[in-house]
Amino acid sequence: MRHYLAEPAIERALLAERAGVTPATLWRRLERLREAGVIRAETAVVDWPSLGYAVEVSLRFTLDKTHPRAFDEFIVAAREVPEVVAIETFLGRVDVRLNVIARDMAHYQEVYRRRILTLPHIAELEALMLISTIKDAEGLPL
Repeated sequence: MRHYLAEPAIERALLAERAGVTPATLWRRLERLREAGVIRAETAVVDWPSLGYAVEVSLRFTLDKTHPRAFDEFIVAAREVPEVVAIETFLGRVDVRLNVIARDMAHYQEVYRRRILTLPHIAELEALMLISTIKDAEGLPL
């Protein structure tokens, strides 16, 4: 599990050193960025496998848009699935992508059958199982 600014004194001191400023200057700059809405939150990045979730699948959905509330109803229902860790919307052939985690393939199969396939207004569904993550950058390329 990686934490960013989870231990403020240690992380901010290191960040100040890397930025070439004092911790007090860094703190003032961070406060200005928060007030301006540039920094919206300080978060922890969770390493799901270390918590026992060994399977990650990206599900791409095309929705049946003949129903006027198809998109909204799908999103509301998808938010209720605890194993869905990300919901993204797109323009193009794919309407929505869900990232789903599971402890193992048996757990994924149960989630898929009982929770995913019951989501409303699915016209097409494609599953992509994550094999490995080559690059996962959270920061800006400074």
